[in-house]
Amino acid sequence: MKVLVQSNSLPIKKSYFIRLKDDIKKFKIVYIMALPVILYYLIFNYAPMYGAVIAFKNFNPADGIWGSEWIGLRNFMEFFNSRYFTRLIFNTLNISLNTLIWGFPAPIILALLLNELKGKNFSKTVQTITYLPHFISLVVICGMIQDFTSEKGIIIQLFSVFGFQPQNMLNNKNLFVPIYVISNIWQEIGWGSIVYLAALAGIDQGLYEAAEIDGAGKFRQTLSITIPGLIPIIMVMLILRVGGLLNVGYEKIILLYNELTYETADIISSFTYRRGLQEFAWSYSAAVGLFNAVINFILLISANTLSKKINDTSLW
Repeated sequence: MKVLVQSNSLPIKKSYFIRLKDDIKKFKIVYIMALPVILYYLIFNYAPMYGAVIAFKNFNPADGIWGSEWIGLRNFMEFFNSRYFTRLIFNTLNISLNTLIWGFPAPIILALLLNELKGKNFSKTVQTITYLPHFISLVVICGMIQDFTSEKGIIIQLFSVFGFQPQNMLNNKNLFVPIYVISNIWQEIGWGSIVYLAALAGIDQGLYEAAEIDGAGKFRQTLSITIPGLIPIIMVMLILRVGGLLNVGYEKIILLYNELTYETADIISSFTYRRGLQEFAWSYSAAVGLFNAVINFILLISANTLSKKINDTSLW
């Protein structure tokens, strides 16, 4: 029996490599085009992963990664027992969940509205206007936000009509999260709608014609045809967003926050940046970053598994 299993397994492995070799020969140009992307991920995403070991060491650049003292989980325990742990987790979840709740449906709604427009020129104009903020440098975007929300900014001038006291809004810890979420929606709503517009274009138009013959109006067609047609791509995008729930981009936070708003604006990634690059606590910041990555990985696996069980839609 043992010999039989081995003899059966060898042709399978051999045939797999033969098929791969034939496939490479047949689609050589495609594989050459994919090679830069593969090299990018190998060099910049996988190769640096060995450096995560410094999270378990008292890293000293003079000694190098492998020559530094091994301290085990000391950095992790120091983070878990610090006064920043609860605040960082709460702030990160607060910003992420608000961005997810308010920002995730926005591109879907915009795509549905654009899909119903009859005038193609007007539709293209709206798409262009909503796409533009995505291509503006983040530094410029944050500069605009700081100008708009300053004591003499246009937003304060508008709010003053309703009795709002002049102030620098970014110095108010209670206003930081709303400003971040609203500006993020403005920046990404147009770009995020592209994938949903593409999915809408793939829905069979015959379904709409049949529904119209049956007397279904636009609202009923949206509920019965359009939204069900978008569900698979919505679930895929939702899984990706949930997988990065704790991975709030630190660039925008760092450009907007200050010491007055640390209580609500300081998140895991910004804390890692300060401790690692400003205070030179490399091992400690690596431990915080590794903890964040592990939690995101668990969330991604959980969201994918849950989605697969509920509606049989998943990333793998």
